[in-house]
Amino acid sequence: MAESETEVDALDEASARAELKRLAGILDAANTAYHTEDAPEITDAEYDRLKRRNAAIEARFPRLVRDDSPSKQVGAAPAEGFEKVTHAVRMLSLGNAFDAEEVTEFDRRIRRYLNHADDAKLLYTAEPKIDGLSLTLRYEGGRLVTAATRGDGAVGENVTANARTIDDVPERLEGAPDVLEVRGEVYMSHADFAALNERQSARGGKTFANPRNAAAGSLRQLDVEITRARPLRFFAYAWGEVSAPLADTQMKAIERLAALGFSTNPLTRLCDGPDEMLAHYATIEEQRATLGYDIDGVVYKVNDLALQARLGFRSTTPRWAIAHKFPAELAWTHLEAIEIQVGRTGALSPVARLTPVTVGGVVVSNATLHNEDYIAGRDSAGQPIREGRDIRVGDWVQVYRAGDVIPKIADVDLSKRPDDAAPYRFPTTCPECGSDAIREEGDSVRRCTGGLVCPAQQVEKLKHFVSRAAFDIDGLGAKQVEQFYRDEWIAEPADIFRLEARYGSGPRQLKNREGWGDRSAKNLFAAIDARRKIPLGRLIFGLGIRHVGEVNAMLLARHYGTWEAFDEAMRAAEPLEGPAWDDLIGIDGVGEVLARALVSTVNQPAERESIERLLAEIQVEAAERPKTEGSPVAGKTVVFTGTLEKMTRAEAKARAEALGAKVSGSVSARTDIVVAGHGAGSKEKKARELGVEVLDEDAWLDLISGA
Repeated sequence: MAESETEVDALDEASARAELKRLAGILDAANTAYHTEDAPEITDAEYDRLKRRNAAIEARFPRLVRDDSPSKQVGAAPAEGFEKVTHAVRMLSLGNAFDAEEVTEFDRRIRRYLNHADDAKLLYTAEPKIDGLSLTLRYEGGRLVTAATRGDGAVGENVTANARTIDDVPERLEGAPDVLEVRGEVYMSHADFAALNERQSARGGKTFANPRNAAAGSLRQLDVEITRARPLRFFAYAWGEVSAPLADTQMKAIERLAALGFSTNPLTRLCDGPDEMLAHYATIEEQRATLGYDIDGVVYKVNDLALQARLGFRSTTPRWAIAHKFPAELAWTHLEAIEIQVGRTGALSPVARLTPVTVGGVVVSNATLHNEDYIAGRDSAGQPIREGRDIRVGDWVQVYRAGDVIPKIADVDLSKRPDDAAPYRFPTTCPECGSDAIREEGDSVRRCTGGLVCPAQQVEKLKHFVSRAAFDIDGLGAKQVEQFYRDEWIAEPADIFRLEARYGSGPRQLKNREGWGDRSAKNLFAAIDARRKIPLGRLIFGLGIRHVGEVNAMLLARHYGTWEAFDEAMRAAEPLEGPAWDDLIGIDGVGEVLARALVSTVNQPAERESIERLLAEIQVEAAERPKTEGSPVAGKTVVFTGTLEKMTRAEAKARAEALGAKVSGSVSARTDIVVAGHGAGSKEKKARELGVEVLDEDAWLDLISGA
């Protein structure tokens, strides 16, 4: 809320970096709870609020953007028990807007990217955002062949048999492209939800918290007959792979889907600019309570599909679409305790334990408290927030949901504060290992100094290692990692790959443990073996190096290509100067802070020995290169400088990378081409001094025109 925005404005760079790290962990846990376990811990409102805070920090500190940022997460890993399906076209999430100004800024952003004038006609579609479970339906030759959940965006769960039980899902299509992936949302109406819970209650079964959970749980049943008995529905609103275009605009494509027999939302409208978009938002919001199904906002999309293609995508969201969310929901409850959790980087994160309260249909029992300043009622600059009111155990607090992650405390009711409620004293020692917990100057987070002797950091690093974007080992999740660690079966990543040798047979074999059997043990060992060959980017991310998120790990992998080249470069960069260091910090998206953490970790003796033991167990695959046959700039390092007139800098960068070029932010002797726009200054001058080829914008476009 407003106080959060004030807090963002007051962050310095160190505090912002720490806060982005914290948000990444919280939101990843929330995605797992929501998408994989169908058991959200917080509301949509809180989730969106945290993502919005993350986006605000990233906008203020663009060079601190992380790979594992909430803005780059899509869903969560597929659940065990389902066959996995790799999506031909990734299923992405949407960026969010929360007020009229952000919708207007979305339109401005689109126009800036496309170099469209403010008064140029630009149409958008506006449709209700259904609160359900994303599903993609693949048709070949007009016949349904596969249905899959979104999963983590790249890989989902095969729920074909279950999807066939939904009346809104056609088995056959007439007049469709030979290959057509139809995407939409599975949901449950309010009436059907109430009837289902009545039946469940009558037979003593589990009742559901809300229609979204009921729909998700029903679709993801291993027993298809259970799904058949549940009243699921499906709205189509998008597509994935197609062998021939559906239409040339978003609206016509939706109309084509309706003509093919799919249910599409009747409230979808074509809007000419932000004013009409906001007017339709207001209309939908007024009808929200009478629709008969849950929605949590309105989705706007650029109507012209050619412009959508030109705008393209960020790492997990399209530039041409945004979700305008409804306001957060609020509730008052009792703060029972404040607990401290220690993350893999040693950060001490306070969590509020609340008397459970239902907020917007979701039971909330935890809330994030960010850091000691937030509990004290001040921001990192010492300025008061919440009108200076601190948070104490025993307080009545107002929580709100802005998304499906841990909620946030919005307010404190001082009139109900117990007389014995004392100010909270943030610990100065680690609750896990007893080491000093220090707060460096300029940092909003207090960190344990225990390092590798701190069990919390060890186990959290192991959890990160097996996480979705890292090694993603089926059957080895956070709970299993914690248990194996407690029992001293694993202490570092290499131990995971030695589990079968140590515990595949003999008196302490895995299959004899509680909760395990012969089949589950064999499946785990097979899943571990399947990850003995791992892409370079996943390995770099899995090492859990501070500041190195998923996106940066992939950037590093593409830049260096192989582990050997990466490792050699990190060794050579250890003095933090010289050609290898210059090359590292010259990678677009890699700053000095990240580079220092990377070089320091890889060359730290204990970490290095741990990495070497891991490498003895695995084979690292070279990074995939873009398909750049015929590209004149493949493998070349390109720097853009000055103002481009025929494309924006972001568009130029995306195009160059698609052609296999490496885009750098600085000029060095390793630079191959400098593209100098209007007003180019020192970078162009340095390029000419070094004898680097300098092209103007027209020459650059001529160079790549045939690629």
